[in-house]
Amino acid sequence: MNHFRIDDNRLTWRGEGETLVVDPWGPDSVRVRAAIKSEIQNADWALLTPVTSDSRIEIHGDIATLRNGAITVIARASAFYDEQTGYEVTRCSLSFHDAEGRLLFKELDAGGSLKLRARDFRAQLGGSHRLTAAFESAPDEKLYGMGQYQQSLLNIKGSTFELAHRNSQASVPFVLSSAGYGFFWHNPAIGRATFSLNRTEWVAEATEQLDYWVTAGSTPAQITAAYANATGHAPMMPEYGLGYWQCKLRYWNQEQLLEVAREHKRRGLPIDVIVADFFHWPKMGDFRFDEEFWPDPAAMVAELKELGIELMVSVWPQISTESENYAELKREGMLVRAERGPDVHMGFQGPSAFLDVTDPRARERLWELVRKNYHDLGVKLFWLDEAEPEYGVYDFDNYRYHAGPNTAVGNIYPQAFSRAFWQGQQEAGQTDVVNLVRCAWAGSQRYGALVWSGDIHSTFEDLRRQITAGVHMGVAGIPWFTTDIGGFHGGNIQDPAFHDLLIRWFQFGAFCPVMRMHGDRAPYTEITAAAGDARCRTGADNEVWSFGPEVERTLTRYIRLREELRPYTRALMADAHENGQPVMRGLFHEFPADAAAWDVADEYMYGPDLLVAPVLEAGATTRSVYLPDGAEWTELATGVVHTGGQRVEAFAAQDVIPVFGRDGAFVELRTLLTPA
Repeated sequence: MNHFRIDDNRLTWRGEGETLVVDPWGPDSVRVRAAIKSEIQNADWALLTPVTSDSRIEIHGDIATLRNGAITVIARASAFYDEQTGYEVTRCSLSFHDAEGRLLFKELDAGGSLKLRARDFRAQLGGSHRLTAAFESAPDEKLYGMGQYQQSLLNIKGSTFELAHRNSQASVPFVLSSAGYGFFWHNPAIGRATFSLNRTEWVAEATEQLDYWVTAGSTPAQITAAYANATGHAPMMPEYGLGYWQCKLRYWNQEQLLEVAREHKRRGLPIDVIVADFFHWPKMGDFRFDEEFWPDPAAMVAELKELGIELMVSVWPQISTESENYAELKREGMLVRAERGPDVHMGFQGPSAFLDVTDPRARERLWELVRKNYHDLGVKLFWLDEAEPEYGVYDFDNYRYHAGPNTAVGNIYPQAFSRAFWQGQQEAGQTDVVNLVRCAWAGSQRYGALVWSGDIHSTFEDLRRQITAGVHMGVAGIPWFTTDIGGFHGGNIQDPAFHDLLIRWFQFGAFCPVMRMHGDRAPYTEITAAAGDARCRTGADNEVWSFGPEVERTLTRYIRLREELRPYTRALMADAHENGQPVMRGLFHEFPADAAAWDVADEYMYGPDLLVAPVLEAGATTRSVYLPDGAEWTELATGVVHTGGQRVEAFAAQDVIPVFGRDGAFVELRTLLTPA
């Protein structure tokens, strides 16, 4: 019996209550969905409506073939009598091939008597399923993407990942394979992804249907472009995103922040953005400045604009139980709800609950408060902290959103948080949007999300992990990435060892999509209000002149280098906006024909023309650098030209980062990359 049907360009198979559909979804791409005893849902968690593509479907008996440009899907139906159960069973399996017919990967084989299921729906009380989707792929393929996990692996084949967000972990479930395909797990459920040699498994703890998207391409650039077309392009980075951003934990009053901005100008130091960090508010969830410490925000913003500096303010999605807005938001059902126990989600600086940004009403109310108390005063950059959200305890099954149980939809939260601000700013007439956010999911990029890597530690090992984090985020469709220069936890401004780390991190920051200074520096200062009540403490000074004259000279040179790179960085941002290309790129992105380039985890390309090799060891004065085959490389600090396809020992005195120009590019930077 033929179980296949063609509806327009959709291939449908039905059997034993399962509906399986394969749709062409943009050029060279397909979307696969399956559901048990229900119709297929048109969930738009991240995928956009595709442009029409030239596809065709053929059915020959029990085999159906869908061809869409560079990708071909073959569906094989079967019906047979199962002697162990005593009745007939029907199955359908999928395999994915490139334009030449070469197998890219396929669903897990049943294994004969093993009776394995590639699409394993396990019913749960309440009607949803725990889903495992299993595939077979080449054991020697190399995989990249999945967003930001704090590890230094580049090739993630052989790894397992929690599909959940945490502070410093952003789960974006897209992988790019060296075999020539990209795979996007279009499901915001809490779960797990495992990329073993013998199988790949994607698990959703609670879901209504299977949903994934696949594209085929001959180069990483083609694959990332297709993924950007499917989930959205980043907007064009505003001009103030291209230079230097100054931040600390925390400027605790208006005059302190303004004086730092003025000092930058007195010293002739370029600066685009300065940040007012958390607890500038009376109570968390008030979404306004505390009048005692910030008496005239409008005047502050106006003075900063006269200096050519934009103000960014921190906004948390948490509502203190003491906030002036708590009773209203709880009464109207606009807060996340705990399934059991006290309805408190975080205890930092007092008990609080998270705003349910998956609820359109909550997003609208949030923007009403933010617009009145910030945007109308001239603030147009927002720091969306705590966006995972960061529960005090990560009991993912204990929270329910407007969009559904956290286990089923939880990973959508940071995307919805960015969306709330993007839509509000657009409606307010602002077109140059970039918001700093501590987490992301697929599609966040189209809402102006600049993701930073969270509250990481001030160590060289953490610095090393930010290279792979930036590369994997770029692969996963998030081109705007940054870190806390110097790390967040553990830096003492009086410690020479920290100075060494800070210099190396600052050098790395000059070649990141956004260069941003931040950190919780020691020693601390306690803050008390006039009434005698304690406020959140402030960290030590964190300006470039805070670490002594020698450190200042080096950091100043890299701020000026960043300014020299502004036209190039602007062009990279245009490439991200228009063509969906990452700003930070693995060497393999530019040199896919060089097998060695797929394994270099401690270097990266800043766009197509600059190879950056951050120094990752304390006290180092040289470092080994691999130069990909297919180009000549100029060591910009020395002017020495090297042929590609070899390792070289690069000059790396404390104030020098090894950077190489491709085929003669950027030789004019030598004066800024070489100490005077």
